[in-house]
Amino acid sequence: QVQLVESGGGVVQAGGSLRLSCAASGSILSIAAMGWYRQAPGKQRELVAAFTAGGNTKFGDSVKGRFTISRNNAKNMVYLEMNNLKPEDTAVYYCHFLVDLMGYWGEGTLVTVSS
Repeated sequence: QVQLVESGGGVVQAGGSLRLSCAASGSILSIAAMGWYRQAPGKQRELVAAFTAGGNTKFGDSVKGRFTISRNNAKNMVYLEMNNLKPEDTAVYYCHFLVDLMGYWGEGTLVTVSS
């Protein structure tokens, strides 16, 4: 079993920055992909940023140029640096890991951007 724990959410004013972290723990042989998704009220969950299984990095169109994804493979962690935040970035942010061909989700961390 694999557990994902996110941290770093909170309330920030528009134009501000936040950094999210996600740590994976448990029975892990290999991690093929990891990333961040978000879900705003009344909307579907969408990709924010991810390291894909093919070794590429993908970003949602609305966050390109503002958000950065990074990782620490030794610690099984992934980070999301969010800059120039906008009210429309308000959502629950979930990390996702593809571990040993199985997908795992964190419980989510709320990011609220006030105008």
